[in-house]
Amino acid sequence: MSRIGKKTIVLPDTVNTIINNSVISVQGPKGELSYKLSPLITIKNVNNTLLLQKVNQSKESQIQYGLSRTLVNNMVIGVSQGFNKKLEIQGVGYRAQTDGNNLILNVGYSHPVIINPPEQIFIKVENNTNIIVSGINKELVGQIAAKIRQIRPPEPYKGKGIRYVEEIVKRKVGKAGK
Repeated sequence: MSRIGKKTIVLPDTVNTIINNSVISVQGPKGELSYKLSPLITIKNVNNTLLLQKVNQSKESQIQYGLSRTLVNNMVIGVSQGFNKKLEIQGVGYRAQTDGNNLILNVGYSHPVIINPPEQIFIKVENNTNIIVSGINKELVGQIAAKIRQIRPPEPYKGKGIRYVEEIVKRKVGKAGK
């Protein structure tokens, strides 16, 4: 049984929702997002709270119930507060910089790696080694952060590479000398 789907979504005062058939649009101070719900789920706006309900008791509707509630809740949080992921670069000579909205990474390759994020995502660099990816869409923020990390993941021997701020990289012992 989904316990997540049963929770109501409380809307802040600055957030407006428009429900049109199975499409929900959420507008807030940071922007606007919309999502098409599954036909197995219905949604109602009652006294500044959103309630999701299953159409029937099938397994597929049970699966969509919790997922839809989480996606709509992330939309509400995104348009009111926004999301961000923080990455850090470790390694001698590794650095990052921005050129407009593009991110330029120098991480040990013979050429700089340029990342052009979507228009909803903003990338900020602090101290040449800290990268902050922010936006209103949680999925896109996480996807762009993972794409940046994938360019040079942290290696286990020296720990060089791009990692999330709180990420713990298990270190390995190097060669045993005679």
